[in-house]
Amino acid sequence: MIPVVGFLPFDDERVQGTIETIESRLVEGDVLVERYDGEDGLPGSEGAFLLCSCWLIDALALSGRVEEARARLEALTGHLNSLQLAPEELDPETREYLGNYPQAFSHLGLINSVLYVGFAEGRDLPDPAPMGARLGDPVRGGRP
Repeated sequence: MIPVVGFLPFDDERVQGTIETIESRLVEGDVLVERYDGEDGLPGSEGAFLLCSCWLIDALALSGRVEEARARLEALTGHLNSLQLAPEELDPETREYLGNYPQAFSHLGLINSVLYVGFAEGRDLPDPAPMGARLGDPVRGGRP
């Protein structure tokens, strides 16, 4: 979220290092992102958070890794149920829905990820540009 809110640009080495660390330490299975990898002192375990998975897709799309973002988005939508509803969390191994269901934040994250990937692919989208995206950005080939 650091580049999305404008704290650092997407091409900053610290942002790219954070993306790489998330991919190596927090991604489970095909696309699911865990919130953290340490003990939290609470009983039980938690699954991967769909919203965190969406944030990774957004960062990849606006970092110019558009094909990877598209592939992760398509994999993530494969976890929706037959009604196209999403939970808050998923167990990365069993695919069991965990947490709140349906979860509005997961749905908002998916909608935003679709917009980010579409923007990065150069598709015509309604104004304004997605938060954190810069018009004329090289990700869009310089197109406004």
